[in-house]
Amino acid sequence: MSQLKHGKVSANGIDVAFVEQGSGPLVLFCHGFPESWYSWRHQLPAVADAGYRAVALDMRGYGGTSKPEAVSSYTLSHLIGDVVAAVGALGQEQAVVVGHDWGGPVAWYSSLLRPDVFRAVAVLSVPYIPPFALPDGVTLNQLMAATAGDLEYYRLYFQEPGVAEADLEADVRRTVLGCLYTLSGDIVREGVHKHGWDGHFPKGQKMSEQVVIPARLPAWLTEADVAFYVAALSASGFRGGVNWYRNINAIPALLSPFVGSKLRRPALYLYGEHDLIAGNTPEAIAAMQAALPELRGTIKLEGAGHWLQQERPSEVNAALLKFLRGL
Repeated sequence: MSQLKHGKVSANGIDVAFVEQGSGPLVLFCHGFPESWYSWRHQLPAVADAGYRAVALDMRGYGGTSKPEAVSSYTLSHLIGDVVAAVGALGQEQAVVVGHDWGGPVAWYSSLLRPDVFRAVAVLSVPYIPPFALPDGVTLNQLMAATAGDLEYYRLYFQEPGVAEADLEADVRRTVLGCLYTLSGDIVREGVHKHGWDGHFPKGQKMSEQVVIPARLPAWLTEADVAFYVAALSASGFRGGVNWYRNINAIPALLSPFVGSKLRRPALYLYGEHDLIAGNTPEAIAAMQAALPELRGTIKLEGAGHWLQQERPSEVNAALLKFLRGL
């Protein structure tokens, strides 16, 4: 990764750190929780070699990017604003935006709200959900709680400030390695779990109690990879990333002017067979075509879990490059 260049720009009122490689049309990568630009380490050189300027951001609250104190500074509007402003700050007028995990909704809705800036969108692991209205007085957290029933749900566990931070930061290596393994396809392939984890667990337990530490690292993960994540998250803490979840209730209202609209930009979606954490149900996958009239492909990677670009870099790169060349 010696050709990678590190930089920082002022965008949307904060400093946004990024790593880039190559030159040409801009392809902007947005990571999720609890990661960094580093989760795109396999994509940056491949996309750069294909003739593009590949730029991976440290998202708001992560790595070298600003970490505002207020919980309210981590709404979807802030996140989309960061990505839109980053395009201009990088000296470009348009980009293809690529997202994974929480970076997925950011990429989807950035393309919906600013099709003039984002000429295409590719997302991994989180299917597109069109803007929708909720009955007055009903929140997304209430809906998630009703669905969870007698169980805890990780997105609800993250709501109380300080609780998740104390739990996840008590042993950062355990959190990092446990999250990467527990949500991977390897935990199913190795027979530790019968299916992917959907984020629910017994009330009264901690999130850290749900993760499994493997006897040996998966083939797609090295000690150097784990060490990078541990160092980055030890320095930043988990507060910024968890604050994204604390603004979930604001999402329907923020997107309400776009209820009934369609995302009319070329789109690509990839997901893992064993990834249940973000709603990859057959119904959700089937429904995307109606909301994404320019959907160019929906690709299911058999045996894979949540961390697609790391678990299956060659397959992800091939699909992404085919999509980019077809634009």
